[in-house]
Amino acid sequence: MMTLDDAGLPPKLGASLTTTGARFAVRAPGATDIKICLFDATDAEIAFHSLKAHPDGLFSGLVPELKSGARYGLRADGPWAPDQGHRFDPSKLLVDPYATRLDRPFAHDPRHAILGEDTATLVPKALLEAPLPALNPGRPVFDPGGLIYEIPVRAFTLLHPDIPEADRGTLKALAHPAIIQHLCALHVSAVELMPIAAWIDERHLPPLGLSNAWGYNPVTMMALDPRLAPGGIADLRQAVEALHAAGIGVILDVVFNHTGESDAQGPTLSLRGLGNAVYYRHDEDNPGQLVNDTGCGNTLACDRREVQELVLASMRHFVTQAGIDGFRFDLAPVLGREPDGFSANAKLLQAIVDDPVLHDRILIAEPWDIGPGGYQLGNFGPPWLEWNDKARDDIRRFWRGDPCTTGALATRLSGSSDLFRRDGVAQSRSVNFVAAHDGFPLGDLVAYAHKHNQANGEDNRDGHDANHSWNHGIEGQSGNPDIQVRREADARALLATLFASRGAILLTAGDEFGHSQGGNNNAYAQDNETTWRDWSNLNQDRLAYARTWAKLRAQSDLLRRLAFLEDADGSERPDQVAWLTSEGRAMTPGDWEAPDRCTFIMVLGPPGGRLAVAFNRGTDAIPVALPETSGVWRSMEPGTKTDDVALERSVTAWQECTD
Repeated sequence: MMTLDDAGLPPKLGASLTTTGARFAVRAPGATDIKICLFDATDAEIAFHSLKAHPDGLFSGLVPELKSGARYGLRADGPWAPDQGHRFDPSKLLVDPYATRLDRPFAHDPRHAILGEDTATLVPKALLEAPLPALNPGRPVFDPGGLIYEIPVRAFTLLHPDIPEADRGTLKALAHPAIIQHLCALHVSAVELMPIAAWIDERHLPPLGLSNAWGYNPVTMMALDPRLAPGGIADLRQAVEALHAAGIGVILDVVFNHTGESDAQGPTLSLRGLGNAVYYRHDEDNPGQLVNDTGCGNTLACDRREVQELVLASMRHFVTQAGIDGFRFDLAPVLGREPDGFSANAKLLQAIVDDPVLHDRILIAEPWDIGPGGYQLGNFGPPWLEWNDKARDDIRRFWRGDPCTTGALATRLSGSSDLFRRDGVAQSRSVNFVAAHDGFPLGDLVAYAHKHNQANGEDNRDGHDANHSWNHGIEGQSGNPDIQVRREADARALLATLFASRGAILLTAGDEFGHSQGGNNNAYAQDNETTWRDWSNLNQDRLAYARTWAKLRAQSDLLRRLAFLEDADGSERPDQVAWLTSEGRAMTPGDWEAPDRCTFIMVLGPPGGRLAVAFNRGTDAIPVALPETSGVWRSMEPGTKTDDVALERSVTAWQECTD
């Protein structure tokens, strides 16, 4: 039976303004009392109101005379029984998980974790506000085979000289013409914004003088971090409108796998205080033990209704209030974890796909977590796209010079059918990338053979050890011009290989103009020059190179198509490929298996409009024999007039023209 509130209506979770006040509904299974606490502009608690309890863990009620701008928090009473998962502590002020706006960012304080210590002065207050007029977005603004551009909003815009100082580091900066122009010159199909929901620093960072720079430690799901969005959801909506006007979609990177409340010693800020035993996964045999499938101290119980309705409401909020085109899900297997493990048909995953508001949005899974059976690349199924770390590693290994990697690279260039061709699926769901926020940026891949994370304060233990990177004989920056030339050639080759691969592609902001993190491959704690993009010192030559390849991909249907490549047969089929040696003959099994093979040619499409791409990881330019044509082969390679040579350490392209 559906629970009705005091007005006889199904309660809308969170706070809703009415003509007479504000109606609140809070899901707090196991609680005995929920209070709405009101605060004035000086942060003094001026009143509280107990909500009516319902049998299903819902508390609701109308608080009269409240208006937009009112500031509130929650207090929850109930059993303190950590061995059973219950951590109710009425001294803790809690943020409404359905809050849409906060008055300040979260800040770590040890008192958040002390039983009986009042935290009213420490916790951000939720602001009551009426929703914006609801949007009903049309089809997402996104080319499925296009370029996704990953942006850390603060680090990307903070140093941009053309952006008004007050807007730097915020969502408003994304609407500035200088940013739009940069994205358009790269033919970006959609930006992917790293997490923008309100987050808190991990507790070990403040003593080290560090702070979270990435946002992957959220407390709320709907309320944006005030540092990025001082104006709340309206700031995001403004940025989306400006990007849409330029033909650029907006994808949000969302963290629905854990919260910043961390492990048992972590802060009590929201869900922990409202229903720790229900909102987080616990060990079946030890109900007081949090499951840590995320490596962040806790794991959201996405198989439970309470979490599912919060995730779905958050996604709908961003679509209807800001026009968001899609979502990238951090550690996505958590959303599909059920009592028996991961399932692609899990209730939450299916609910997202079937939801009337969300069903046509772009859905991108990061298909791994660190729990049992957590690596699920290829297993999400349509319509999900998936980050493809095998493409990342195989592209890197080929250009590093690893033996016997030619075939693996060709598989990734072809759309990774070994991963995604299942149950009659004929199209790739791969999101190919060479570098992302997590790991070395592109420039560091060719300058560092090892990670250098000492600045993170963990004795260089954090971050990946297997980076498939190389340094050309000197670790880090070098003044040797020969090494600089070789590193630049390799960075360009990695970029071009990405642009030549089938599937969606992802480029991390700054990789196109030489951003470096000084060898730090886990810069989540570096909200400083390590992660801030330096717009005063761009590698203009690399930027021009990236723009040329981006233009080629944007104008070539053969590069943006999603169907898996099949062997060429001379027909008019667009999704055919011929794999040739540099001499122009078909690759044989022996050619594919040759450990030291440096060069091969990929010829896409039917005769008359083919695209030939030569990959040469050798140190010498070599002549190539392109297929016979009744027209001409025209070089598409930036900066060269050569029509029949694969330059050393390069990816060289030719277009077949009949005129």
